[in-house]
Amino acid sequence: MHGIGRWRRACSGGKRQRRVREPEIVMPRAVIIGSGNIGSAVAGRLKAIGYDVVMANSREPSSLTDHARRLGITPGTLEDAAGAADFVLIAIPQHAVAKLPPRLFARTSTETVVLDAGNYYPRLRDGTIAEIDAGMPDSQWVEQQIGRPVIKMFNTIHAGRIADAHRPPGAPDRICLPVAGDDVAAKARAVALADLIGFDGIDAGPLAQSWRQQPGMPVFCTHVPTAKATAALAQARHDAVEAKRQEALDRARRWSRDGADVGRLPAG
Repeated sequence: MHGIGRWRRACSGGKRQRRVREPEIVMPRAVIIGSGNIGSAVAGRLKAIGYDVVMANSREPSSLTDHARRLGITPGTLEDAAGAADFVLIAIPQHAVAKLPPRLFARTSTETVVLDAGNYYPRLRDGTIAEIDAGMPDSQWVEQQIGRPVIKMFNTIHAGRIADAHRPPGAPDRICLPVAGDDVAAKARAVALADLIGFDGIDAGPLAQSWRQQPGMPVFCTHVPTAKATAALAQARHDAVEAKRQEALDRARRWSRDGADVGRLPAG
């Protein structure tokens, strides 16, 4: 994308010099809210494709010094999310969304795509959220909390796979990322972003259907190509959401107990 150009002087022989505008390239910009595994992995991939990445968490920017050194991100504040011209990724525990500053996105451009990578883990991490426990999809609840439309993305893949399993277009083992939301144009941009960082994106329907990619559903963390991901989304059953979420919680407890590197477990 092009921004305000710089001026240079041009001359032709002995004729009078004139000033002409020379365009300069402005890097696309994304803000990552959250400095955990998913946020860090996505930040690394965005930097690899030329994004200017600002990262913020609930602490001071100085807490992100190590992230800046390892990933090349710019430490920022939560309020810096308002200045993201292209994408904002929310990658924090579900319960922490309600603690974000009120009207955080009030100044954010309507053109900015807000991505939600969160998953609800009741009791294990997030306590209880009545609306979600009553059947509201995770990301619809996030949308209500921040007062801004969101696209659900990056919640079905382990952080280690984001960092290491990106593949060129057409690779048979290229992982598919479901992308759910109500804004068709924003979803298209998110799908294009998935492709740029080495994954296939698939339109997984409106946000009301995003329960199909929640913890425990057939597509969740199976790391499969597009055809299998499409079939898995279709196989999801709404009446099984709570039971499957509990199974996912049990697996997470085992991984935590056993010290497993969840991001690098074999696909399957």
